Amino acid sequence: MTLPLYDHAGLAPAEREALLATLGSFTSLGEVLGWGRGLLPPRGPAEILTQDEYTHDVVFQLAADRWLVFDTT
Repeated sequence: MTLPLYDHAGLAPAEREALLATLGSFTSLGEVLGWGRGLLPPRGPAEILTQDEYTHDVVFQLAADRWLVFDTT
């Protein structure tokens, strides 16, 4: 299963495909956190936003002008 990627930044097609190739197969928050630790420099969530008792948005800063938000339930 591939995670949906909602592109609100107007990424170039190659950048969008690269993100999907890296992140599209993740099925758990643990995989996302492991990916962040593997970046240079390593990154953890910049913020975790609680939507309700079951849903959280986990925000990562990918670059100075790029943010990724993972919706977790």
